[in-house]
Amino acid sequence: MSEPDRICDRPNCGNAACVHLTQVVDNKTSTQYLCKACAQAKGISALPAEGSEVVDFMAQLAEGDAEEDTPRVAEPCARCGLTFEGFRETGRLGCPHCYTSFEPGLRRLLGRIHGATRHVGKVYLPPDPDAAHADRRLDDLRRRLRRAVDSEDFERAAVLRDRISEIEPVESS
Repeated sequence: MSEPDRICDRPNCGNAACVHLTQVVDNKTSTQYLCKACAQAKGISALPAEGSEVVDFMAQLAEGDAEEDTPRVAEPCARCGLTFEGFRETGRLGCPHCYTSFEPGLRRLLGRIHGATRHVGKVYLPPDPDAAHADRRLDDLRRRLRRAVDSEDFERAAVLRDRISEIEPVESS
């Protein structure tokens, strides 16, 4: 969000900045301060609509964090420079490293939102690349086996059959 007396970085604009845009690309951080019009021209929404769930949520977050036992996170993120106060204003973290930098404050927040700070649900497991590779290899060997049989090259077909049986999983009866 805006800092006091910041001016939009876009050339020939001169309006007061209300959006603080930090981008991290290839471990290089770039920061821009934009007015609402210039941010919208870049496709960035300057502020959530009044009365939206995000604004209401952030208000509750600010109220809940005012409690005395809430850990304070004074240091900004080492990678993107976002402060915990900046996160509280926007509800957005600047980079994946922010999770580590703001861990004490985020742990309390996640505990309040989710009722726990540890994931206990299902975990997405991507397909095993080794299994996909084996399936492609088997398909290729079967195709070559059919061609060897069709061309009556039975010696080659026997070698391919043996290679398929080495790769193919053994099915129990």
